[in-house]
Amino acid sequence: METLLSGPDGTYDILGIGFGPSNLALAIALAEHNARVPESERLRVGFLEKQHDFGWHRGMLLDDATMQVSFLKDLVTMRDPASDFSFLCFLKQSGRLVDFLNHKTLFPLRIEFHAYFEWAAARMRDLVEYSAEVVSVEPVTGEGGEVHAFDVIVRDPERPERTFIRRARNLCVATGLEPHLPPGTVVSDRVWHNSELLPRVSALQEAGTRVRRALVLGAGQSAAETADYLHRTFDQAEICAVFAKYGYTPADDSPFANQIFDPAAVDTYFGAPPQVKQSLLDYHRSTNYSVVDMDLIESLYRTVYREKVRGSERLRLLRASRIREVRALDDRLRVEVEFLPTGAREVIEADLLVHATGYRPQDIGAVLGRAAKLCLRDEEDEVRIGRDYRVLTPPNVSAGIYLQGAGEHTHGLTSTLLSTTAIRAGEIRDSLLAHRTPRARAAT
Repeated sequence: METLLSGPDGTYDILGIGFGPSNLALAIALAEHNARVPESERLRVGFLEKQHDFGWHRGMLLDDATMQVSFLKDLVTMRDPASDFSFLCFLKQSGRLVDFLNHKTLFPLRIEFHAYFEWAAARMRDLVEYSAEVVSVEPVTGEGGEVHAFDVIVRDPERPERTFIRRARNLCVATGLEPHLPPGTVVSDRVWHNSELLPRVSALQEAGTRVRRALVLGAGQSAAETADYLHRTFDQAEICAVFAKYGYTPADDSPFANQIFDPAAVDTYFGAPPQVKQSLLDYHRSTNYSVVDMDLIESLYRTVYREKVRGSERLRLLRASRIREVRALDDRLRVEVEFLPTGAREVIEADLLVHATGYRPQDIGAVLGRAAKLCLRDEEDEVRIGRDYRVLTPPNVSAGIYLQGAGEHTHGLTSTLLSTTAIRAGEIRDSLLAHRTPRARAAT
């Protein structure tokens, strides 16, 4: 094992694990802080990312898909509208600001917003180590049993025999969400999650694989986009959308409902009793979970109706249904689908089964290893997180662990979404500065 950084001069004030939009926003907030203060007050900052380069939901960067959040909820604007890391500054540098304004929309193309993220990430390149997979995190104990830092053990995915250590007084874990698959799912070339949509379809086309029928399981935005994309791409294939609802449900993006994503709503939610928190989540699930933009719903309905008129129905909605069994044959799948109101079962032979079944936060234990045992938990075995996104730990732990994206139980629906990313980054930065010890300042 190679220890590249050790001792006070080699210790980071904050080391981020994962470098998606959340930690990218934090990197910008910290870099802007460092640019405004004397060198003695600057924070030593670093980030670790297992991907080879910045990437955010690349498998679903469909050419015509738009963002479901306003461009003003970018990496910085809600925190500092004057920052030159805003989406508008990106447009100005890209030569498209006037064109975007003439477009009269708050919702850019997803591929354009990803390009904005890449543009911002490239400007933070000196703070990030790519191809750096975190293996485990070890507490560093000093005099009197105080845990004052963490050793992060890292390896290169392409050179697993090589590991090294990064030491930090604080960690910010933002490893994003991982694809969720139904229990018992066996992934194969014919069965996969929609997060792999574009590369999987590209591989099928390159191999000349004929797709005669594909099933898409799920009722949310990604499921509807996947069904629509497969229907357009494989223009001779039958696409079957399977979901337990009777039809796609529109997302509630009305102004009052959207206030659940306001920064002030995080304060309200955080201070509420557990039963009220659960009620708020239940009341407002339709703003985010298992819902679809109305424009896409209407487009899919027009497709279904047009095909009925023509007498050639390629887009089928298997409503109020669930997949009960999947058997892999030599060259196809045998899928048993149950119609829930009657219990009747239909066997469908298909070439593909795409699970658009959502995502879930990664297990903190898998990321932090032994350090996860320092995280206090509540009666429901959920990690206890402060309002500043700092995990609650025993009194002997002065080192900090911050979480981005795994705090829906404490901070509400915005925890996994882009809506308050900029604000959250500023709050974590301020918390870091508030917890900074005289020893840490002197060692910088």
